[in-house]
Amino acid sequence: MAENGAGSGTGVNAAAQAVMAVVLVGGLAAAAWVTRDSFDTKAADPKPAVCPADSEGRSEADETGARLCRALNRPDLPALLGTPHDMVRNASGKGGEFTRADGRKTVSPEAEVGLTAYSVKLSASTGELKVGDMAGLLGPSVERTTVLGHPAALYSDRTIALTFRLDGGKSTAGQGGIARRLLVAKGPGEAGGWFEVVVWRQDDRTPDDAALFRVAEQVLPAAPGWVAG
Repeated sequence: MAENGAGSGTGVNAAAQAVMAVVLVGGLAAAAWVTRDSFDTKAADPKPAVCPADSEGRSEADETGARLCRALNRPDLPALLGTPHDMVRNASGKGGEFTRADGRKTVSPEAEVGLTAYSVKLSASTGELKVGDMAGLLGPSVERTTVLGHPAALYSDRTIALTFRLDGGKSTAGQGGIARRLLVAKGPGEAGGWFEVVVWRQDDRTPDDAALFRVAEQVLPAAPGWVAG
């Protein structure tokens, strides 16, 4: 996460009245994270974020999203990302939904964890398309691979950097960095849906693929619906 300017000891000065957000666009999902913690110089030390707890009356999709969040929000997540001293700033899980061109609705539960340097997203799909089908649709730059013996596909997406003015000024948008995305079949075969793990940075640097694979290998076996090979 980057910020314009620096906060003074008495509040937010004119040079610091903007917040940067890195927004993931395109591909299969979209997400954003904005933080204003550093502008409040009187705030107590932040505590690591927690995921939604189980709750009666929540939809099955939302409950699955909460479970994905708990699988993703591991104590060792910063270490897996290569930033062991980083702190989780926010964590969320929900039952995402989108409408296809033919009008049918597909539920895709998702979770996101935001750290100071990184954001990580985990989503699940029971769609009809297999990982191999998706790899064919995503273009020639997709790298077919495996994760824990499951078919997988690795590809890139672009983020957008947004600047939100805290003083009422005009917000601006520009090209951000690269997000790395990993589609992984839920089971050793391609049938039965897939998970997607996405990692992007709060600056314009490209995430480390080794970190992405470390996260996937540790998180996915704890995700609801994973089928061990």
